Amino acid sequence: MAEKLLRRPDVQARTGLSPSTLYDWMKRGQFPKPVKLGSRLVAWRETEVAEWLKNCKQSGI
Repeated sequence: MAEKLLRRPDVQARTGLSPSTLYDWMKRGQFPKPVKLGSRLVAWRETEVAEWLKNCKQSGI
């Protein structure tokens, strides 16, 4: 089964992060990097976002 991919609005809705925070944290290695789907199109793996959220809850962030 193919993994579900999330576009930025979906990632923002699930995480509560603004676009600038999302990209800043990716640059720092604190958030999963997206998969490049085209020259200007990216998406995040749902499992990676879910794992990130789980780790945040466990660490109290």
